[in-house]
Amino acid sequence: MTRRLSLILLCLWISPRIGAAQVPGYDSRQFRIERIGDNHVRLIGAVEIEQDDWKFFADEVELFTDTDRLLASGNVVYTSPDNQIAADRVDFNTGTQTGTFFVATGTVSIGDRFDRSLFGTQEPDAYFYGETIEKLGPREYRITDGGFTTCVQPTPRWELTSSSVTVTLDEYALLKNTVLTVKGVPLFYLPVMYYPIQEDDRATGFLIPAYGSSTLKGQSLSNAFFWAITRSQDATIMHDWFSTAGQGVGGEYRYVGEDSSRGAIRGYLLKEPELILSADGDVLQPARQSFQLTGDLTQAIGSNVQARGRVDYFSDLTVQQTYHADVLESSRRERRFVGNVQGNWGSYTLSGTMDWNETFFDDTESTLNGSAPRVSFTQAEQPLVRNWPIYVSLGAEYATLLREGRRDDFIDERNLTRMDVKPTVRVPFTKWPFLTVNSALSWRGTYWTERFDPEEKTQIEESIGRQYFDLESRITGPVLTKVWDTPGSGYAERFKHVIEPTVTFKRLTAIDNFDEIVKLEGSDSVVGSATQIAYGIVNRFLARRRAQGDAREILSISLTQSFYTDARAAQFDPNFRTSFNGTPPSRLTPVALLVRGSPSEQINASVRAEYDTRFGAFREISADGTVAVGSWLQTTAGWSQRRFIQGLSGFNRPDGLDHYLNAATNLRTPDNVVGGFYTFNYDVLRSRYLQQRIMVYYNTQCCGVTVAYQNFNLEVFGGHARAAVDNRFNISFTLAGIGSFANVFGMFGGTGDAQ
Repeated sequence: MTRRLSLILLCLWISPRIGAAQVPGYDSRQFRIERIGDNHVRLIGAVEIEQDDWKFFADEVELFTDTDRLLASGNVVYTSPDNQIAADRVDFNTGTQTGTFFVATGTVSIGDRFDRSLFGTQEPDAYFYGETIEKLGPREYRITDGGFTTCVQPTPRWELTSSSVTVTLDEYALLKNTVLTVKGVPLFYLPVMYYPIQEDDRATGFLIPAYGSSTLKGQSLSNAFFWAITRSQDATIMHDWFSTAGQGVGGEYRYVGEDSSRGAIRGYLLKEPELILSADGDVLQPARQSFQLTGDLTQAIGSNVQARGRVDYFSDLTVQQTYHADVLESSRRERRFVGNVQGNWGSYTLSGTMDWNETFFDDTESTLNGSAPRVSFTQAEQPLVRNWPIYVSLGAEYATLLREGRRDDFIDERNLTRMDVKPTVRVPFTKWPFLTVNSALSWRGTYWTERFDPEEKTQIEESIGRQYFDLESRITGPVLTKVWDTPGSGYAERFKHVIEPTVTFKRLTAIDNFDEIVKLEGSDSVVGSATQIAYGIVNRFLARRRAQGDAREILSISLTQSFYTDARAAQFDPNFRTSFNGTPPSRLTPVALLVRGSPSEQINASVRAEYDTRFGAFREISADGTVAVGSWLQTTAGWSQRRFIQGLSGFNRPDGLDHYLNAATNLRTPDNVVGGFYTFNYDVLRSRYLQQRIMVYYNTQCCGVTVAYQNFNLEVFGGHARAAVDNRFNISFTLAGIGSFANVFGMFGGTGDAQ
């Protein structure tokens, strides 16, 4: 149809015409003009007539100047800045710019708000046609017995045919008795359809449904309605139908405000029917109802105060672990509420937090951690006296700590209140560029409303206090540096090697009541009368790239370890990942190795390991990295292992070990017409895949299709699910101009966001 319009315009343009305007108020060109009456003229032969921002081309035009009526016939083309219509004939009012086009087709520009790969790199336009097209106003049209599509090409790949279509440009198209056809094949019928064509890509309307199949959920059909409330807030209403798992309904609300304020909340309710084994009539799974609530909030309150909140809650652990496509979400055992309000006034910060975190070990056993509330006050470091190299800071906290162990109906409550204050004085020495010394002295006083009775092995309602001094001095250097030029290198013109040793001496005064302190957090486990010597070395390699011109760190290697005069203190060192694992006391911590490499923006990798010097073995090792080739290929991989060490508590239980490998690859053509990804998580220790997922999409002109398949191993959850493996298949279509979405379980690898 666009070819027909172009040929008509070309023929009209090259035809000879009379150049002078013959009708008052209009600019017209034609072969000849006939005056039939005082207010009635006829223009004949390759007519071109225009006024303001509209123009008509036709074989013949009649004008009634007293009533502003225009009748055109024969190869009629109407053009305006945003649209054009071709028709057999037209009855038009030039004053109101309204009228009726008979046996007509039209196109309208919908701007640059869509990915052009969906349009085959053509200009994003909408195409409509009908027996009659009525122009009801500057931006509104009504189509009778016609159709509508955003696939503007000689043979549209999809279209919506309808008995009546009302189109409001930059807003919506309302269709009645509608049939969707793809390549001429009818797919489904809708009595009423609302199609958004809003200019800013935020239009209210239904999103494209998605179909899926799963071993556990059965066949599925996911639908959603998107509501563009304002430019800064929207809502999505979702419905999922599962042939086996019942039905789910949910909603999401999002907003963006001023000063980095934003928020989103999502709720989902799943109602599953009773499942019965057909062989003997036993109930395989009773009917159940579960819900999930997730959200986050950042809200500025004035210029100095900011509120934050987050919720990750599920009512049924089995549903959480069984249905999610994301292996991290499906293995998540924590549900949490947290809210925080923080104010900053110069060097002073006041913060209040409410935190509730429950971790499940199975269906009936969990541990609750949190604070209700936790109020902290800090004074940032500032000079004690101007121009003096002496700095003071202060930290103070009041917290009601929540600790509960739950099993069935039994609750082991260990809640208490703690107050803590810690002023610090720091004196830096930085006069030598190759050697710096930072020394600090802190006093810490802590008060608990309850204490632990070592003899009775129980927590009792008696207050207890603790105070100690902490003297610390950190020496960095001597720093050794070597720089060498490489004029013949194609990679970098200069390299730099920096060797940076560090030693930290730390001494704590006595804490005589250590065994009576209820140890709920790391600060409760401080061991007194102990000296710590922490030492390490960092090697950094930097390169000045020829292309970028600036230096970047391409490789760093660090080794650290600590020595304690009290062997108990090494068990609670927060700087090592394998602390707090129940290992026996030792004066030496493991040696921590950290290697980071990033020779370019497209390549980066890191390796972490902790080595036990007493047993001569690695406690754990992990590595990860990313490789990208332009914008069309990206691969990430990760590997981790918790190793078995004979005789070392916490690492000598075979059932407590793990060994995992995971990888993900994204691939797409430069024009994003074809693409996809593949990802897997593999349990090396037990020789089994946790999950494998592949997704492929194809965007042809004006439409596209996305297909996803996942094989999810449910054995890792200990028999919660009805099947050992869940095979999941999903398919979704994309029509240019209509959004798509993934359901709340992330069918296409997302988290359910509307696209």
